[in-house]
Amino acid sequence: RRLRTARHGRTAAAHHAGRLCAVLTKLKEFLAAHLGADTPPVHSAHGRHLAAAALLIEVARADYGFDPREQLALQLALRRSFDLSEAEIDTLLALAEAEAREATSSYAFTRLINDEYSDEEKSQLLRAMWSVAFADGEVDRYEEHLIRKIAGLIYVPHQEFIRTKLMAGTEFEQNRD
Repeated sequence: RRLRTARHGRTAAAHHAGRLCAVLTKLKEFLAAHLGADTPPVHSAHGRHLAAAALLIEVARADYGFDPREQLALQLALRRSFDLSEAEIDTLLALAEAEAREATSSYAFTRLINDEYSDEEKSQLLRAMWSVAFADGEVDRYEEHLIRKIAGLIYVPHQEFIRTKLMAGTEFEQNRD
């Protein structure tokens, strides 16, 4: 693999970034066809939405299952975070699922988050990840590990990692009663 990578001059990260751009282009084409030609550039809001959705899907799948409660939590998190219609959320999730399934790492997603998100938006994303992890009633060790890893990759301090976990856990307990 190293020889092939060196020979072609592309690293795995560059390959994943190229794949993300291709998916973003598909998303832009879909949105332009369904919303009109006045859609914003794909690297703005749509790319941000896709990266966040893909990371949320990764969290939902981290425990090797995709519980319907996690699916609902994922949709709710996207609805809370972004002003999208039901159809747009469905399309975003379909594209994000395809991209998450093909990705071999979270690098392309976390890189886009680092480039595009403020510290507050990163905290909101982390809280959404915790909400998805709590949705099935149990935070699996693989879910926690993945969220911890992503928090490090997007440069969220450990204190904020803990704060968002506690907030999401409290919210889950309040809504469960």
